[in-house]
Amino acid sequence: MKLLIVDDSSMMRTVIQQYLQDFDLDIVGEANNGVVALELFKKTRPDMVTLDITMPEMDGLQCLKKMLAVLPQTTVVMITALADKATGLIAMSEGAKAFLVKPVTHE
Repeated sequence: MKLLIVDDSSMMRTVIQQYLQDFDLDIVGEANNGVVALELFKKTRPDMVTLDITMPEMDGLQCLKKMLAVLPQTTVVMITALADKATGLIAMSEGAKAFLVKPVTHE
């Protein structure tokens, strides 16, 4: 399974990689903003994306919509520090499969 990791924090991208290292995933790219993420997404066509919401240039919700317009079958997991329920509901209604709040734990 091909995975794209998108977060403006390089530390968080590393943490996500460490959490997922035991799974059979091929990390096809990393991006620190939505614009770069969308370019990589179109090139690599990943099966799964981890996507932050608050990022420069294009936020995660905008990026989510654009990604799913290209490949609607992609599994997108939002990982964000925004813990409010409304943001989670918006992300899920836009097509995200899961909404995780930072800091993420193994549970």
